Amino acid sequence: MIMVKMLVDLLPENMPVEIIGDPKKQISGVEIDSRKVVKGTLFSAFKGSLTDGHKYIGQAIANGATIVVCETLPEEMPQEVTFIKTPDARRLTGIMLGNFFGNVTRYITLIGVTGTNGKTTITTLLFQLFSQLGFKCGLVSTVENRIGSEVLKADYTTPDVVNLHRLIRKMADEKCTHIFMEVSSHAADQDRIAGLHFAGAVFSNITHDHLDYHGTFLNYIQAKKKFFDRLDKSAFALINQDDKNGKVMVQNTTARVRTYGLQSMCDYKAGIIENSIAGLHLKIDGKEVHFRMIGAFNAYNLLAVYGTAVECGLDRDQVLSVLSGLKGAEGRFDQIYDAERGVYAVVDYAHTPDALENVLSTLARIRKKNSGIITVVGCGGDRDKTKRPLMAKVAAGWSDKLIMTSDNPRSEDPEAILDDMEAGLEADQKQKSIRITDRYQAIKTALMLAKKGDIILVAGKGHEKYQEIKGEKFPFDDIATLRSLMGE
Repeated sequence: MIMVKMLVDLLPENMPVEIIGDPKKQISGVEIDSRKVVKGTLFSAFKGSLTDGHKYIGQAIANGATIVVCETLPEEMPQEVTFIKTPDARRLTGIMLGNFFGNVTRYITLIGVTGTNGKTTITTLLFQLFSQLGFKCGLVSTVENRIGSEVLKADYTTPDVVNLHRLIRKMADEKCTHIFMEVSSHAADQDRIAGLHFAGAVFSNITHDHLDYHGTFLNYIQAKKKFFDRLDKSAFALINQDDKNGKVMVQNTTARVRTYGLQSMCDYKAGIIENSIAGLHLKIDGKEVHFRMIGAFNAYNLLAVYGTAVECGLDRDQVLSVLSGLKGAEGRFDQIYDAERGVYAVVDYAHTPDALENVLSTLARIRKKNSGIITVVGCGGDRDKTKRPLMAKVAAGWSDKLIMTSDNPRSEDPEAILDDMEAGLEADQKQKSIRITDRYQAIKTALMLAKKGDIILVAGKGHEKYQEIKGEKFPFDDIATLRSLMGE
């Protein structure tokens, strides 16, 4: 069904806009990519991180755009085209898309999860939990997008503003009652979530990441804080009280603030009774519960899910009962055991120093007395270079052997990336570290070096099924590779 709306009905009352042309024109679609424009489309132009959409206004008009949203008016302005000038085209576009698609998040429970680590696990667990309790749910995550049982490919943590609004409208049309979404710092900073009404927002933690985009750690914090600043008073903001930046997130929010943690006084608190290879034994709200997931970092993730579910009105006992049987997202602490060799392998998406330390410190606590840890890890190309030496230092500090390898080198020389990583190693750490550029050979070598009882961690890619090299994606799957080499 093709939707047609009148321009004047899509414009917000509280944003300054200058309309040049007919405000009663009909719109049959909204695009930010001029190549996708057809007759009757509104084209929105704004400056992106890689290019400036204003350069493509002419192409959009040639393709049939009858309305153009922009921050700077073009030199040529055909009379048949209506122009809307605004100082904030990104935000205006999101609000107009919300109006165009019927503001469906006003009657669907939309929960956003942000933070450096834990977003995928928390959203996936929420999706699994609510689905098992009989709700039809939508999921927007790094691993996959889902509408009930239908699985859709996910290319980005948070889709661009147009595709996000389309996806959510599709979820509404498919009768979803709850949607759980990862909200990346890029998405918050670029107003990709503008025009959406969030019933709740969750903050997991914030550590070193994405400084290639944000420039400074303060900018990174402010990008995530922007998400909470724009919540309304009907929403809840659930923050990790043990993270020192948790309170920063909610300094200006009008939402009701709720807290969770393991160490601080908070609304939702857990104590770790046991953390072993068999899972987590936690005490939550006075009840002892065993979970299949491992590690203190997952205790935080489970608490975030529990708190969110309770804030959404679910029964506490029922939530804990179902949650105890869930296993989380693909590529997050996935475990493989080679019975013949007696070697245990873990695949995890950990791609920041903090996430890597969380996984390795957990392995160090649960390993047997004479078991060694062999870590295979790399760093992505064309991304934050400052974390490369930190990643290597953390990996070497917790491992008995370190194998540095490729992880989506993209346009960069893989050897140069390994040079950056190696620069973070002390002399004694270099002695237990080797470089193997080919990721397959690096994983194979780790298995060859492992003795009975050892644990191999393959970190950085998790659920990803490719290696991106020189603009091309080649099939590669850490989990499948390990299973093949282990003879499964």
